[in-house]
Amino acid sequence: MSNDSINKAAILMLSLGQDEAAEVMKHLGPREVQKLGEAMSQMKAVAHEDIAGVLSDFNAITAQTTGIGEDSDEYIRAVMTQALGTDKAASLLNRILGGNDSSGIESLKWMDAESVADLILNEHPQIIATILVHLERDQASEVLTHFTERLRNDVLLRIATLDGVQPAALHELNDVLTKLLSGNSNNIKKAPMGGTRTAADILNFLSGAIETSAMEALRNYDSDMAQKVMDEMFGFENLLEIDDRGIQLLLREVQSDALIIALKGAPPELRDKILKNMSQRAAEMMREDLESKGPVRVSDVEAQQKAILVIVRRLADEGQIALGGKGDEAFL
Repeated sequence: MSNDSINKAAILMLSLGQDEAAEVMKHLGPREVQKLGEAMSQMKAVAHEDIAGVLSDFNAITAQTTGIGEDSDEYIRAVMTQALGTDKAASLLNRILGGNDSSGIESLKWMDAESVADLILNEHPQIIATILVHLERDQASEVLTHFTERLRNDVLLRIATLDGVQPAALHELNDVLTKLLSGNSNNIKKAPMGGTRTAADILNFLSGAIETSAMEALRNYDSDMAQKVMDEMFGFENLLEIDDRGIQLLLREVQSDALIIALKGAPPELRDKILKNMSQRAAEMMREDLESKGPVRVSDVEAQQKAILVIVRRLADEGQIALGGKGDEAFL
């Protein structure tokens, strides 16, 4: 969620009565509550036109939605139980809904990172990895910072190589976290968690020194897998997270022809960011080239985007630009 969206949500919550705002909060996740609460606490004087704009946007969005689909799990459980009886319904519901009671892990999401780390520190690294893939990526990265370098790298390696969560692993989680996922584990399907994408998301929130150490450990174990993690860590759309100065440095290193092809597959907001950091004449020429450029193969677009990302990583390694989401690393 962008800062603008969070601020709008904060204005809306402050516009509601206390009871209504509390009811809304009940349906939010722990990280959402934290971000929203911080934004609300920082709100000072809000202009009438800002409040009116937020309420207008809210009315427009809600006018396009219905209540169908809300609390559908409970509805399905009630209908199945009434139709089939408790025993038959329980078996079928486990297959349909995946036994999605996760009260144990939900309690971890409300805890601070240091407390979570203290709770799981002495568990087997495989169990720690399985727990962390259930957390929000930024929270998981914070938990990792409280481990020793050796344990942190071991856990990240296990996350990167984790191919789903097996029932046996869920049994261990139940023992560690007071039945993390409830229900008959024999009927629990393998959940699509872990893998290089998850490892990359967590690494994106770690500071530079910790990330470098972890990546080196991954390379020593499996260089191909480490490259896949790197490819997942920073995609072309993540250029939006680089500040204007960084974009300007990048543009000096990229050929116009390559940039035109790469931008063919870019979202409008990224195109705007790139063009904003060009001179007026260069931006006009780039717009004309983009409009006149015919269809381009997806493989060509991806190839040029990857080539630009190689330059981005080099500039980041040299300390010339800062990539977004790198924890609490300070800059002077």
